[in-house]
Amino acid sequence: MTPADLAATVLTAARAIFVTRGLDVSLLPETTTVERPRNPEHGDYASTMAMQLAKKAGVAPRELAGALADELSSRPGIKSVEIAGPGFLNIRLDAAAAGVLARDVVLAGQAYGRTDRLAGQRINLEFVSANPTGPVHIGGVRWAAVGDALSRLLRAAGADVGTEYYFNDAGSQIDRFARSLYAAAKGEPAPEDGYGGAYIAEIATAVLAAAPDALKLGEDEALEVFRVEGVKLMFAEIRASLDEFGVHFDTYFNEKDLHDRGELQEALDRLREQGHVFDADGATWLRTTDFGDDKDRVLRKSDGEWTYFAADCAYYLDKRKRDFDRVVIMLGADHHGYIGRMKAMVACFGDDPESNLEILIGQLVSLVRDGEPLRMSKRAGTVVTLEDFVEALGVDAARYALARYSSDSPIDIDIELWTTASRENPVYKVQYVAARTAGANRQAAAAGLTRGEAADFRPELLTNEKENDLLKALGEYPAVVGGAAELREPHRVARYLEELAGAYHRFYDEPGCRIVPKGDEPITDANRARLWLNDATRTVIANGLALLGVSAPEKM
Repeated sequence: MTPADLAATVLTAARAIFVTRGLDVSLLPETTTVERPRNPEHGDYASTMAMQLAKKAGVAPRELAGALADELSSRPGIKSVEIAGPGFLNIRLDAAAAGVLARDVVLAGQAYGRTDRLAGQRINLEFVSANPTGPVHIGGVRWAAVGDALSRLLRAAGADVGTEYYFNDAGSQIDRFARSLYAAAKGEPAPEDGYGGAYIAEIATAVLAAAPDALKLGEDEALEVFRVEGVKLMFAEIRASLDEFGVHFDTYFNEKDLHDRGELQEALDRLREQGHVFDADGATWLRTTDFGDDKDRVLRKSDGEWTYFAADCAYYLDKRKRDFDRVVIMLGADHHGYIGRMKAMVACFGDDPESNLEILIGQLVSLVRDGEPLRMSKRAGTVVTLEDFVEALGVDAARYALARYSSDSPIDIDIELWTTASRENPVYKVQYVAARTAGANRQAAAAGLTRGEAADFRPELLTNEKENDLLKALGEYPAVVGGAAELREPHRVARYLEELAGAYHRFYDEPGCRIVPKGDEPITDANRARLWLNDATRTVIANGLALLGVSAPEKM
């Protein structure tokens, strides 16, 4: 019996009591939850249902709790129900009801933990979106790990998700990039407002290899060659580095397409129809102050040039035209000021800023070695890049480390900690359980021990306290996945996996929980039941790591 199953049983019992007593069943919630008590002596699970409903129903809390306790005690799988305090229900399951979860998890496999909490939601998730003027820096790396994990979580919770990388291939930063490449190709220093780093020289050389006569052209023509070819090469490199990091997008969207297809004008026309556009000082403005922005925003300058904000408007409209009902954008710490203007822009289109747009802000991250932050990349010169990060930690450790912390908190990643083979290293601790469960299965096979048929599984034999604790931890996984998806917090999965790893180690190291019999001891149904529990643990560890984009090794 999972926590969700037990919660449904509590709700069913409450409904039966309300019907019997002639109480208003409309007062019952559609769903409820049960929690694990902090003190295991208080039972396996606790419910506050009686206290939540008593006042509304006009019944004393302990009286309603007593009725619920009697009703629940008659239900299959429930060993006992005790009333505590003002009306808490402390519930104990019988061993068979608790143990059957091990079989259910194994049989569900990769499907275990998936829910329909977000079913019906169509979400566009945009993350990273680094400008194609240099390698992905460490801030973008954090969003790559967190954003990809979030997309997996949202899908596991039933949402229809489209992941997107917005490719800023238009505007002044691309002009500076082209001039920097042109200067490097001629052996000259970068312009004062240009880009530096060894990668600029590398790309300039690659452009000349593709267009050997570029330097023979006039400056404007040459700059166009370096712009087109340079952006193409830089973005190909960005995509390759993200692919190696295990991050793949459903859509790579070019900003330039918004200009070429006339979508900026379309967005302007739509906003004007809504009555929020005005002209002043030769420019075209959007009156975002009507919706809480600190100032109105220019869409088109007096010289006819479109602003970045105009492209933001067109891009949002494009997503909505593709039938995404919720647009989620992940931005860096330096973009906090965007929230107000973007929310106001959504309102100007006639949408609901709280329903149709969600902006997540990530804080800074740094790599630390010997207590000192790494500030310089060998290749990019001024920042630590994705390649630097992966070279220092490896893909699995890098992804886990970045996803393990709440994205709204700055973090320092200690290279020594995250590369050590010890349980002090969080990713090693979790992956070690993946390997240990696989190893236990190999040892069982060598001893002639198999799980046997599902119908022969004896869940009532899993009576040890450490077995019970591990079963409870496994039962929490679906709620962790659903909650992490709803809250946009992948770090909840990582922290859960670490707790599960601890529960497994305590089970495995308990003398009374041996999976493989000692010496000449015979194989019993209890050994088989523990093998089911072992394999259920590996299933959940592998499923959870997969949500974070991290492997579950069979050997370490």
